Amino acid sequence: MSAGIVTAAYIAASVLFILALGGLSNQEKAKRAVWFGIVGMGIAVFATIFGPGVGGWSYLVLIPLMGVGAFLGATVAKRVEMTEMPELVAALHSFVGLAAVFIGLNSDIAGTHGLTGAEVAIHEVEIFLGVFIGAITFTGSIVAYGKLAGKIDGKALILPARHALNAGGAILSLILLTMYMGGSGSWTLYLMMFIAFAVGAHLVAAIGGADMPVVVSMLNSYSGWAAAATGFLLGNDLLIVTGALVGSSGAILSYIMCKAMNRSFISVILGGFGGATGPAMEIEGEMVATDAATVAAQLEDASSVIIVPGYGMAVAQAQQSVSELTRRLRAKGKNVRFGIHPVAGRLPGHMNVLLAEAKVPYDIVLEMDEINDDFPETDVVMIIGSNDIVNPAAQEDPNSPIAGMPVLEVWKAKTVIVSKRGQGTGYSGIENPLFFKENSRMLYGDAKASLDQLLGFIS
Repeated sequence: MSAGIVTAAYIAASVLFILALGGLSNQEKAKRAVWFGIVGMGIAVFATIFGPGVGGWSYLVLIPLMGVGAFLGATVAKRVEMTEMPELVAALHSFVGLAAVFIGLNSDIAGTHGLTGAEVAIHEVEIFLGVFIGAITFTGSIVAYGKLAGKIDGKALILPARHALNAGGAILSLILLTMYMGGSGSWTLYLMMFIAFAVGAHLVAAIGGADMPVVVSMLNSYSGWAAAATGFLLGNDLLIVTGALVGSSGAILSYIMCKAMNRSFISVILGGFGGATGPAMEIEGEMVATDAATVAAQLEDASSVIIVPGYGMAVAQAQQSVSELTRRLRAKGKNVRFGIHPVAGRLPGHMNVLLAEAKVPYDIVLEMDEINDDFPETDVVMIIGSNDIVNPAAQEDPNSPIAGMPVLEVWKAKTVIVSKRGQGTGYSGIENPLFFKENSRMLYGDAKASLDQLLGFIS
């Protein structure tokens, strides 16, 4: 395959990737957008394999390894549940980071043969940046995976002088870059790599559970920039374009989510959010339990219902039961809608995907800003596995780790039903005063089992 055909294939793949990103902004076009991405990646892989510089004995290694990778990818995709998608995304980000590290080290070993003057300096900067960003992405993603999977404590790890440690690592890396370009040897690159490994792990460890959805999108951005740096090293234009698309879109998404959580984008990137700033507000009252029969009667009497799903719905795989409840209530002429917080679940858009999978109509799934003003006129709000995104402490307790974070103001409804496994706190470990309010009732138990029982009372 000639270089001209490869260039044309790369342009076509780039256009398809852009169309894929654009289509994902709309639920109705998302499925087609995914196919744009799949076809684009297929074209990119095919053009790279059969392009100039690849052939002969290299196929004996390349094709079997691709086969193994494809098999493992398909196996993982089939086995991973939607509840485990955040962990999977974090794990895949680590692969991108590690690949960037290996490619950078390989380029250093290969040397600068054929390059002169400024070309050598540019090449060395590309190597250093690729390894630096890749190393931070790798260990940061590993820590994020551990927190999301519950293997590492979700609380923020606050070390003394943590920002000074991060700044010191960055400054030392810059000094090592100067030494590397001055001919001090590859040891400077390897030392920087270990420093970047430590910085990446510390950055994510210092971010509390309440901010983990932002961490996922932030690591997505890092992996994109790592891929772009790798593209410069390999002289691959498509990898540069794709990395830039992923990096910029991830950064934009992180900024949007920080705005939705009233967080400082720079502060989240530097780590250290998600911890308490003082003694928590004392909570008065007690949790009042209810049962499926009582909830069914309340829903029968209601004319307007808002359902707020959270990660607990995903864990219980209750989306189909939620969809059936919605169908039955709407058949009775009730106004049923969904309120979705921008960071509901542990992955951006997590709840939207689950509801779409369960065939919930798109037009009744509303974002927080679209539905928040409607709670005072709502008869019943059903909260299914949500905690932090409906926590009034964000508005009432200035010492709360989520103070100032915009939340769904569900407590303003006439009746609030909370479907919850038990009386424990949410993923971020923050107590929720909502559960103790006079108009709140707790429907304890597995979300799917509780909803299935509830459906037995609603024909």
